[in-house]
Amino acid sequence: MYVSIVFFPLFSFLIVMLFGRFLGDKGSAWLTTSVLGISFLISLFIFYEIGIENSKTLIPLFPWILSSILNLNWCLFFDALTATMLVVVTLVSFLVHIYSIEYMKDDPHLPRFMAYLSLFTFFMLFLVTSNNYVQLFLGWEGVGLTSYLLINFWFTRLKANKSALKAVIVNRFGDLPFTLGLLLIYYSFGSFDFSVIFSIVHLISLDDIIMLGNFKLSLISLIGLFFTLAAVGKSAQIFLHTWLPDAMEGPTPVSALIHAATMVTAGVFLLLRSSPLLEYSPDILFFIAIIGALTSFFAATSGAFQQDLKKVIAYSTCSQLGYMVFALGLSNYSVSIFHLMNHAFFKALLFLSAGSVIHALSNEQDMRRMGSLFRLLPFTYTSILVGSLSLMGFPFLTGFYSKDVILELAFVNYSVTGEFVYWLGVFSAFFTSFYSFRLIYLTFFGVANGFKKSYSNVHDAPLLMFIPMFILGLFSIFIGYILSDMFVGLGSNFWNGVFLYNMDNFRIVDSEFLPVLVKQIPFIFTLLGSFIGYLLYSFVWSRYRYFILSGSVNDFKINYLIRNFYREFYCFFNNKWYFDTIYNKYIVSWFMVLSYEGTFKTLDRGLIEVVGPLGSVRLLSIVSFLISRLNSGLVFINIFYMVVGLCFILVFVLIFDNYSI
Repeated sequence: MYVSIVFFPLFSFLIVMLFGRFLGDKGSAWLTTSVLGISFLISLFIFYEIGIENSKTLIPLFPWILSSILNLNWCLFFDALTATMLVVVTLVSFLVHIYSIEYMKDDPHLPRFMAYLSLFTFFMLFLVTSNNYVQLFLGWEGVGLTSYLLINFWFTRLKANKSALKAVIVNRFGDLPFTLGLLLIYYSFGSFDFSVIFSIVHLISLDDIIMLGNFKLSLISLIGLFFTLAAVGKSAQIFLHTWLPDAMEGPTPVSALIHAATMVTAGVFLLLRSSPLLEYSPDILFFIAIIGALTSFFAATSGAFQQDLKKVIAYSTCSQLGYMVFALGLSNYSVSIFHLMNHAFFKALLFLSAGSVIHALSNEQDMRRMGSLFRLLPFTYTSILVGSLSLMGFPFLTGFYSKDVILELAFVNYSVTGEFVYWLGVFSAFFTSFYSFRLIYLTFFGVANGFKKSYSNVHDAPLLMFIPMFILGLFSIFIGYILSDMFVGLGSNFWNGVFLYNMDNFRIVDSEFLPVLVKQIPFIFTLLGSFIGYLLYSFVWSRYRYFILSGSVNDFKINYLIRNFYREFYCFFNNKWYFDTIYNKYIVSWFMVLSYEGTFKTLDRGLIEVVGPLGSVRLLSIVSFLISRLNSGLVFINIFYMVVGLCFILVFVLIFDNYSI
């Protein structure tokens, strides 16, 4: 049973890819969906047996690499962290499969799409059940590969091609430090197994200092740094985040699966699994906290000025990943995984609800061409409202029980790092509330700005789209309250030694005794963001937007201030702080020139071709021409050549015989 939960999605992928044309669209779709449903039921059993009953399971499968210096076996490892991830991944994937049956029913390649979803789920399950870093790396690369296939599913679209390539290339920058970390792991511990590494990590000397520029790092810290950089690429943290919004070019179910429970959480899972290494690297924990806080703030401000419905939700994913990462940096691993689980449910709800809006408006995604959908799509509006309130951390919804705990733990971290990440997190909550209200207002209220043809065909979610949204809505309301004491409650033994804590960083007890006003600060900023969004969009923007944008103010200074300041302010955040512009202008273009002038013209078409195929052809031509000149057509000249040749052969044979004797 434990093995089947991992390999069932792989078998369904193989069956559909090989026999999909015989099964048909419905047969392929229901086969893959049924298999994921069975996997979800098995994950519930595993969650009860492993998590609640506090047991761990290791299942050896077969040998993989056997050599004099390295023995590596395929094994499946189940503990509380794995059990939690199994439930999250299989449930969200199962609901996305159901949703896709209706959403993609008119696509002629539905079997291939469902097969890709199953393969993606298999690699994610393979990743979270690995018992060593090499096996984890295989699952890591697998989700990267299948994300390319899913983002580029509509391969005839140029934007989808570019977005898929961008996702793969940017993630390669994270895979390189992961590989270096694997090499250092084996150099330090002589093994890749988690059980071996985590049991002897305290024996590794922290005095083994490595100079990295002007910084001194221990060997453990360098391993932690490499794994952190790998997580920055896979979990779309700042500087390597640019692939995440562009991944919206894939179908909406792909966005829900990638952004909610699978690929983007792989980096966070790597850091969670490596907690015994990180606890011996305080400098790396500081770095992780700063990266996470900056990502949270950057993504929240960028999302507040996007016009594409799915990109707003994508930036909210990036921002919430920042919360998870800086919770890791504060050594609060249980809170981080709790927020990861909660986020998976309400973010999947938001994406599937956005897909319902797009489906109803004939694939329209620009919020400026929506509006007044409140009465036309009542259930979809309710779903987005529930998901947005949970995302904002509204009291007693799912997001509240993890998001506010993260901020409280940052507040009680008595250091400059704690204060810095706390206030960045609070301001991120403000912008999260702002863009959530903006999304709701532009989509469901205000003036109808879409085409008449789109509005005439508007319909709410069909049954197969309604069911996943309804289930995720219930989880977005109740699951945080139900599981909060188990996951992050004082005295809970659910994690059963999965995470290693440095007691100097264990502040969850202190967070329970904060003043009431401090606990209310995130909620106050959330209300403030909603209130400003309400004033700006329901009163000022809806009534005076043409007046402001046209610049018909008599006072020249006021006119200049409104138009130019607003334009620069808007363009800065709408262009994502100009990260893409800087990368394309100063880094990508330089690499393009270097690749063309350096490697292509100088090496490929230069040295290698001259020495290799082109040089060989030219040398052969010259030699052939010279030999052909020797042929004069005279008989005695030909006899002379034959005699000379026989003499050379005879001399060669004599020399060879003497040498062999």
